[in-house]
Amino acid sequence: MRSGKFFGGIHPRYEKELSSGKAVESAPLPERLVVSLAQNLGASPKPIVKKGDAVKRGQLIAEPQGFVSVPLHAPTSGVVQAIDVFPHPVGADLPAIVIVPDGKDEWASGAGEERRVDGMDAGAIREIVRNAGLVGMGGAAFPTHVKLSPPKDKPIDILILNGAECEPYLTADHRLMVENPSEILDGAAWLAG
Repeated sequence: MRSGKFFGGIHPRYEKELSSGKAVESAPLPERLVVSLAQNLGASPKPIVKKGDAVKRGQLIAEPQGFVSVPLHAPTSGVVQAIDVFPHPVGADLPAIVIVPDGKDEWASGAGEERRVDGMDAGAIREIVRNAGLVGMGGAAFPTHVKLSPPKDKPIDILILNGAECEPYLTADHRLMVENPSEILDGAAWLAG
């Protein structure tokens, strides 16, 4: 290996043409959802529901356990079937909440409502982001509210929106930029403001 160069490896074909021209679609609800508690870097949230509980979409089902942790919400309405360990994409068995959808996909009271953030200060916006449970889509799933909380002596002066998708087949960011550019720009303006 020479200075600054890497030799070897492969450059796979991107295969983006399979989906880059197709609109985003909603997938049908599966018969059961295994909602992993390991969805963020840091401490996993603690379940606040139990087996047999009825839940609604957007309802809090697990509370964060520290600053680098986020809450977890029910992805749809249904009944909690189990809280146990299940296979996780990282290759380990990890705690999860199993929800059997009722097919109604009903929102919890107050969840899923549109909010205006015009005039809110940065702290209020960070709290909305934290309470929503937003994390980065990279392998670490780093909580977004932490990224928006720099130390006072290290202010953020550059905002970068990363829409690059280097992996083969992935076109979700591309489609969001094609289908929802005004929402992306609004979000950038709120974060930069």
